[in-house]
Amino acid sequence: MKITVAISGASGANLGLNFVKKIPEDIEVYLVISNSAKTALKLESGISVKKQFQDKKNITILKDSNIAAPIASGSFPIDKMIVLPCSMNTLAKCSVGISDSLITRAFTVMLKENREIILCPRELPLSSIALENMLKLSKLGVTIAPPVLGYYSGQQSLEDMENFLIGKWFDLLKIKHNLYKRWE
Repeated sequence: MKITVAISGASGANLGLNFVKKIPEDIEVYLVISNSAKTALKLESGISVKKQFQDKKNITILKDSNIAAPIASGSFPIDKMIVLPCSMNTLAKCSVGISDSLITRAFTVMLKENREIILCPRELPLSSIALENMLKLSKLGVTIAPPVLGYYSGQQSLEDMENFLIGKWFDLLKIKHNLYKRWE
């Protein structure tokens, strides 16, 4: 499987990095991190992206400004795409077809090719405009999956909560895992 993981500039960009770190090594990952996401990572967590994935051979990091990257073309075989977190700016651009970055260009390509897309909007509360954008995208076949906790798996820590969320997104992408306790 080949997937694009895009991390846009919303609070919680570290959750996107943790998601990528847990992807099994037999899955080919094309990772795009927006400049705003890099800023959020630095401000919220003190994280510099460059050192995060040096040892991972299955991860190709692409610049958000590189609209000539392979994932910008429908002829490049990508199976799925997830934007985690998805900023309201990225969500709005996706809902109207603006493709002014690699993230939004890759989204547009995935949409026109009828490939699986998951957007994980990170905002609270949600404005009417954001809800309308989500509804429009959902009607186009995009899965809208914000980070919403379920307490039935007995999370005891922030790491447990993140594992639950990552596990739910893995479920949507059909990636096998045992990151959280399932309902019995």
